[in-house]
Amino acid sequence: MTAPCEPLKIGLLSISDRASRGVYEDAGLPALKDWVAEVILNPVTFDARLIPDEQVEIEAHLRQMADEAGCSLILTTGGTGPAPRDVTPEATLAIADRVLPGFGEQMRFNNLKYTPTAILSRQEAVTRKQSLIINLPGQPKAIRETLDGIFAAVPYCVDLIGGPYIETRPERIQAFRPKSAQRPPRN
Repeated sequence: MTAPCEPLKIGLLSISDRASRGVYEDAGLPALKDWVAEVILNPVTFDARLIPDEQVEIEAHLRQMADEAGCSLILTTGGTGPAPRDVTPEATLAIADRVLPGFGEQMRFNNLKYTPTAILSRQEAVTRKQSLIINLPGQPKAIRETLDGIFAAVPYCVDLIGGPYIETRPERIQAFRPKSAQRPPRN
């Protein structure tokens, strides 16, 4: 009999001036929660927040989620374009221990299949202590396409930085780990 999946705490940070002021309803947080429910088998608790595009505020929330709230994975949505108010990448890099450029490269490459404006994205992925932080676009469709294109590598990355063993629904996304890092499959 296999052991139950380890609990996983995921930080979700939606960054939008207008949604945070109530001009329109935020679509990023629900899209992230729906995607996680489709893909991840672990019992998940969320630390979900909606904030404006303010670099100091983004940095503070990312630090708190990683350092105090114990989020092993933090997904941001919004603020990754070239507009002057889009400062999510700058905030993410400012609090990073290590930058993982392969994630940003793959996200842009993957998203070019769907839109030529993917080259405008400035998405980043970094580690801070035992947290993996990934910047995602703001639109639900783009969130899904981006996560589908990179998530196979996320569980092993979280393993390597000391986080819980993330298990996925293999019919949806097969997590990749070297044989030496794999656990027996679930029945």
